[in-house]
Amino acid sequence: MENKLKLYGFNNLTKTLSFNIYDICYANTVREQGDYIAYIDEQYNSDRLTDILKHVTDMIGAKVISVSKQDYDPQGASVTILIAEEYKIPTAHKGETILAHLDKSHITVHTYPEYHPDNSIATFRVDIDVATCGEITPLKTLDYLIGSFDSDIITMDYRVRGFTRDIDGKKLFIDHNITSIQDYVDKKTLEKYDAVDINVYQANIFHTKLLIKDIDLQNYLFKSDVYELAPKTRLNITNSLRREMIEIFSGTNIY
Repeated sequence: MENKLKLYGFNNLTKTLSFNIYDICYANTVREQGDYIAYIDEQYNSDRLTDILKHVTDMIGAKVISVSKQDYDPQGASVTILIAEEYKIPTAHKGETILAHLDKSHITVHTYPEYHPDNSIATFRVDIDVATCGEITPLKTLDYLIGSFDSDIITMDYRVRGFTRDIDGKKLFIDHNITSIQDYVDKKTLEKYDAVDINVYQANIFHTKLLIKDIDLQNYLFKSDVYELAPKTRLNITNSLRREMIEIFSGTNIY
């Protein structure tokens, strides 16, 4: 078990985990594209997103303070949950403590379904932010969040801000060891992706991007059967999907 730091007062560090998750799909006709958007809106409506975020709250040992959720027209949904960590304040009376809540933490999610008007590629993006104050850290939720969505490209940012103090008054700018976000992702999950890190250790900023390695075309066809397509058509669709993924992963258009 990791030895906990002895602090003066409670932990003032802010730990923020930001996610961008992309799911790519091939929807051939205007009707299929509309049906895909409707499917995503139903599959990831604000009620389901709320359930996911509440589970994240349980995983990091926090308490839900309030929930705000919204489904949008024509598409998309948002959920914001304020959360709190419990901590104990010792009192002057022997054997007594005061239990308080540090309610400066939150979890948010926003969805962005969209489709390309010319090449039949539809993209579903999810933005998730988990910001915590105190001892709790959002890193333990990584595998659950990745598994909760069909994740073809994942961009993750983790940052520790502010400082806390030990019992001698020395400033502590981070309270746990970390060299890469990948260290907190299950190895079986990482095997499915190509990964790139960009880290600024002096500023406690960590950045990881994941790109799915293999494309099983059937999993990317919306309401179509891969065996109904000619081999050349399959190849063209696969190349279009891969190009879309590489552009999103690299942040650069391929001409």
